[in-house]
Amino acid sequence: MAGGGGFMVDGPASDYGGKMTFSVIITCIMAASGGLIFGYDIGISGGVTTMESFLKSFFPHVLRRMEETKSDAYCMYDSQVLTAFTSSLYLAGLAASLVASRVTKAIGRQAVMLIGGAMFLAGAAFNAAAVNITMLIVGRMLLGVGIGFTNQATPVYLAEMSPPRWRGAFTTGFQLFIAIGVVAANLTNYGTSHLANYGWRLSLGLAAVPASIILLSVLLIPDTPSSLVQRNKVDQARAALRRVRGPDADVEAELKEIARALENGKRNEDGAFKRIITERRYRHHLVMAVAIPLFQQLTGVIVIAFFSPVLFRTVGFGSDASLMGAVILGAVNLASILVSALTVDRYGRKVLFMLGGVQMIVCQVAVAWIMGARIGKNGEAALPKGFAMAVLVLMCAFSAGFGYSWGPLSWIIPSEIFPVEVRSAGQGISVAVNLGCTFVQTQAFLAMLCRFKFATFAYFAAWVAVMTAFVAAFLPETKGVPLESMGSVWEKHWFWSRFIKEEKQVREST
Repeated sequence: MAGGGGFMVDGPASDYGGKMTFSVIITCIMAASGGLIFGYDIGISGGVTTMESFLKSFFPHVLRRMEETKSDAYCMYDSQVLTAFTSSLYLAGLAASLVASRVTKAIGRQAVMLIGGAMFLAGAAFNAAAVNITMLIVGRMLLGVGIGFTNQATPVYLAEMSPPRWRGAFTTGFQLFIAIGVVAANLTNYGTSHLANYGWRLSLGLAAVPASIILLSVLLIPDTPSSLVQRNKVDQARAALRRVRGPDADVEAELKEIARALENGKRNEDGAFKRIITERRYRHHLVMAVAIPLFQQLTGVIVIAFFSPVLFRTVGFGSDASLMGAVILGAVNLASILVSALTVDRYGRKVLFMLGGVQMIVCQVAVAWIMGARIGKNGEAALPKGFAMAVLVLMCAFSAGFGYSWGPLSWIIPSEIFPVEVRSAGQGISVAVNLGCTFVQTQAFLAMLCRFKFATFAYFAAWVAVMTAFVAAFLPETKGVPLESMGSVWEKHWFWSRFIKEEKQVREST
């Protein structure tokens, strides 16, 4: 046993001489639970919007529309009003993530995560008690604020707290808990769908469970050393480092490096959003802050996760079978994220990006071909059972490819690439882009499915091809690099190095 670090777990030494400790594992697991609320909402929304009791209570016109369009399987659920229930949350989340990036500088990562959990808990209560559309929307907005705050703070917390050599694995924990939330929500929907009158209310109200888990977990962990030093709480930062690094670590050296990085960026602390958008030396950071979350959404995975029950109903599954298909899809994604956690710090980020991209392209093209050949242009034919099962298998393979690549890596990369002086602003931009794209995708998907038909999946496959090529050309490998030394990987990159050299020349000439 060790006084500050806890029980020592075997593993390679970090750059500051410490080992992976039991304390850092528990701390990061508890922090990563912030992903539960995002995952639960992703999983719960699609199932709830297919429950007849929910539609009858709030969207009776959608039931009538479904009856009128039942001859076209692709258009069965097409309703902008219904998708607005799902997507409205993400507008609130977008705004909240930008606010959170400013708030975290003043009160720290831990406090922002606490606020996020509390807001999500309040939203769950509003939705469970809803008796009209207004209450539903208020509840969704509160949920959105909670997700915006936790999504902004949690990945950065994990990146700052974890040892450099295992940063990828620990930051993957956020996506792992998102996947756990999705599976839990799908299982909840499967059970509550059999409760004729109030199943939807129970599904929405049980969001209080992951919110409570987050609140309890975050109360038991310290803030990050970087955040504490930034707020002039050096003694608390030292104690936090001793707790998670262990007795063999050179805590003072790491603390000194954190302070040095903060001091170098101190003159640029004000106006971080403006600088990261306008200054040339942050051009590569801005591109990645926008491109990585944008491309993650353009894989199509979020809309597949949201609307997988609808998708499986479209290809011919019954109500129970479609909900169980969503459970299976979520379980496969969860397992694949564990694969990512075990490999991301051994083989690197880019290898997983490449492999996952190719796997997703093949699966989506195959689904497009099956649905185009067997359902027909207007969805007039029922998909034979064997082909319906093939779609499920292909969607599971797609989910696995996403789960070990773009799923966790889209949170890892933005959390680790930004200099400390613009880290909160950069993460805020990244989360805002993610939630903004989620809003657009969820709002547009059912209309897209109705109009593009089977070509919807070919559309997403084309985007996966583009983003895989982008990563291969423009993303440097960042595995094992300390956050304070991340600038070196950009200086060596064939393309981005020119921006850094030009900026240095400008500064030297002035």
